[in-house]
Amino acid sequence: MKKYRFLSLLLAGFMALTLVAPALALEDPQPQAKAVIIVDGDNREVLYDFHAHERRYPASITKIMTSLVVLDAVDAGEISLDTVVTASAQAVDLPWNSSTAEIKAGEELTVLSLLYCDLLPSGNDACNILAEAVGGTQAEFVARMNARAQQLGMEDTHFANPHGLHDPEHYTTAYDIFLMAEAAMKNDTFRTIVRSPSYVLPATNLQPERTIYSSNGLLSSFYAIGYNYGKAIGIKTGYTGEAGRCLASAAVDELGRTFYCVVLGTEDTVDENGRHYWSFSESKRLLEWAFQNFHRVTLLDQDTENVTREVPVTLSDEGDYVLAQPTGEIQATMPSDYDPKLSELTFDLPDSVEAPISAGQKLGTITIKYDGVEYGTLDMVAAYDVERSEFLYTIHRAEYYWSQWWVKAAVIAGAVLILLLVLYIALIRPRQRRARRYSYSGGGRRGGSSNYRGRR
Repeated sequence: MKKYRFLSLLLAGFMALTLVAPALALEDPQPQAKAVIIVDGDNREVLYDFHAHERRYPASITKIMTSLVVLDAVDAGEISLDTVVTASAQAVDLPWNSSTAEIKAGEELTVLSLLYCDLLPSGNDACNILAEAVGGTQAEFVARMNARAQQLGMEDTHFANPHGLHDPEHYTTAYDIFLMAEAAMKNDTFRTIVRSPSYVLPATNLQPERTIYSSNGLLSSFYAIGYNYGKAIGIKTGYTGEAGRCLASAAVDELGRTFYCVVLGTEDTVDENGRHYWSFSESKRLLEWAFQNFHRVTLLDQDTENVTREVPVTLSDEGDYVLAQPTGEIQATMPSDYDPKLSELTFDLPDSVEAPISAGQKLGTITIKYDGVEYGTLDMVAAYDVERSEFLYTIHRAEYYWSQWWVKAAVIAGAVLILLLVLYIALIRPRQRRARRYSYSGGGRRGGSSNYRGRR
């Protein structure tokens, strides 16, 4: 769902809904990247997207999922953060251009230390060691990564390894990266690690205590100077020749709002001032653009203009209608050029409703849409009680029963029976009585012997 619209779409929607001159649309930030997404992380609302659902190579941003799967195993009791793992020779055997934490074969590190090595200096060796520790084999661990991706709804993602070195079958999207970053940031251990500029690794069996640094220029100047961003709380860098510079970042502003930004496919430039890392500068710029231009707004509640409706009422002598109003509220993070007059309200209310009606009784619904995006639906409820008229109700019930075919049939059948009874009483029964009287009075004179036995 794309919340932010460019100038032409906003103007078109405006002209369709109002005759008032349109307000100036929010300026497009025109990111210097191949794919971008900005999300209000507190409400899971997409604020801006640019090719956010286009499949691209994630490079070392992959390590977010690697760490998430490891931490899932920790939560499940399969392994603990204090578990000591020995690095295999295979795990630390990497291509010459790999980023590493300089872990040696046979070196023993805790799972927690390996997670720091994975997420801060982006050590591919640490990823391989963790994959073997949790999955048994890297292939089995990658299967877990893909299963977790499906669980998170990452429909355009497939992992081929735990570290992100280029593979044609290793891809994702900016939107899917947000989904896994959001899930990972719910874990306190992950959140603590990715916001750390550096970490002191305890001494191991093969190396003394040493400090490792974050590759995220928003947090640390060890790898890139001049990009620090005080609001940043993570998350992960990525780079290969095929993927370009990538960064999944998150920041919290002075209002406590958490916004996510994913930037994929930027290209470094070099000038007299040295190398410029657009992944850092663009992420910082885009996050600030979002913080400055988006605000939490109540789109719909009972106080919103033009949201009450009259619903006709039957069976009451108190009034012909009842007022219906929304209950609850719908909020959204909207751009600064948001104009409530452009909202589209759709009502689903009955043609009429029978009394009695209680205040708060659901009568229907109201749906709000803005700039082509549907933001939600609220119940429409009665604003007050409406009593029923017993006289009108009695008439209504009588009319209702008379409208039933079986009632009509019963009445007709009853009328026919009454008519037959009347005919019987008026015509047939008198004849039967006369016949009996005639039989009693004259039957002995016509013949036959008398039954009299007395004197004559």
